[in-house]
Amino acid sequence: MKDVAAYTSSLDCVHCGLCLKSCPTYTALGTETDSPRGRIYLMRALAEGQIESPESIRIHLDQCLGCRACETACPSGVEYGHILETVRGEMVTRRPTLAARLRRAALALIVARQPRLRLAFRLTRLAQLLRLDRAAAALGLLPSGMAFLSPRVPPAAARRPLTGSFEPEGTARGRVALFTGCVMEQMFGDVNRATLQLLLANGFAVDIRAAQGCCGALLQHDGHTADARRLARDNVAAFSSADVIISNSAGCGAAMKDYGRWLGDDGGADFASRCRDICEFLAEHGLTAPPAPFPHRVAYDDPCHLVHAQRVAAAPRVTCVTDKACGTSRVSCSDRSPGWSSCRTANRRRAAGPRGSTT
Repeated sequence: MKDVAAYTSSLDCVHCGLCLKSCPTYTALGTETDSPRGRIYLMRALAEGQIESPESIRIHLDQCLGCRACETACPSGVEYGHILETVRGEMVTRRPTLAARLRRAALALIVARQPRLRLAFRLTRLAQLLRLDRAAAALGLLPSGMAFLSPRVPPAAARRPLTGSFEPEGTARGRVALFTGCVMEQMFGDVNRATLQLLLANGFAVDIRAAQGCCGALLQHDGHTADARRLARDNVAAFSSADVIISNSAGCGAAMKDYGRWLGDDGGADFASRCRDICEFLAEHGLTAPPAPFPHRVAYDDPCHLVHAQRVAAAPRVTCVTDKACGTSRVSCSDRSPGWSSCRTANRRRAAGPRGSTT
C-alpha cells in the first residue's frame, strides 16, 4: 500500500473477529481469506512484500461485496472500504488482466458518459424486447443465467432525463439540488420522480442540474481512482451553487460524501458536507405534507451503503413511519452490489441469504 493513511488504518485491525459474523462472504464460504480481517492480512502482506504476486490474492478481494458491514461491527474503527479501494487501485496499475481492461473500458467509456449510457440502455431494451439476450445465452455468448437474472430495462418514458427547476405550491421552505445519477436515471427513473414529488409536496424548490454526471462510485470500487476523481470534479463544478445536494441512492450518496478524501481539497470536502440522503434530509426538516393512509405493515431493507458507509439508520424509519397504523419489520441486509461475477452466482446467493429473512 503506497497510501500511508490506508496502510496505517490497516494496522488498527486487532484481529478480534467481531467482523466475521457481519461478513456475508465469510458466512457463506467459511474461509479466513474471505473475511475482512483475512483480506486486511493479505493486503498488508502484499504491501510489506511478503506476498509478491497480486494475482494470488485478487480472487479474495474481488469476492468482497463491498457492503462495509464490517466497519459497523469493528470496535477499532478500521476503514476497510478505504483500504480495499486503495489496494484495488494499486493492483489496476500492475499488469491488468484482459477482463479488468474490458471492465474498465465499459465503466469509463459507457457508464461514466451519460449519452453513451442512455444509448446502451436503449439498445439493451430493444434486445430484451426481441429476446436477443436469451438467444445469446442459449448460444453461449452470454454467461449462463444472465438473460434471466438481469433486470428488465424500463420503457423510454420512465428513462426520460429530469432537468430544470421545479417550484412547490406556496412559499418554498428552501431550495435543494437533486442528484439523479447515471444508472439511477435509466433503471430507477420512477424513484427519481417520486423523490422530486416528495420534496415539492413538502415545500422545497428543486433544481436538477443538466451538467451533473456519474458519481464515480463504480470506477472507484474497481480501483480506477483517476477516472473517479475526474467525475467527482465535474459534479463539484455542477453543484457549486447548491446549498444542499439530495441523493436517493445509497451507493451514490456514500461516494459523494467521500469526495473530500477522493479529491483531497477544500472543494471536495465542501461538496461532501452539503450532501444528504433524502430520508436524512426529511428527518432533519420534518414532513409538512400529510402522507396518504397506508394501514399496512411494511418491511424495510437497510441499504448497505446507507447504514454502514453513510451511517444513516434511524432517518428512514422516522420519515417512513409517520402513522401508528403503519408499522415496520426490519429485514436482513442483502447486498445487491455487482461484487461477484456471474460465475460465482451460487456463492453470492448463499452469501446474500434468503430474500426477506428477518433479524
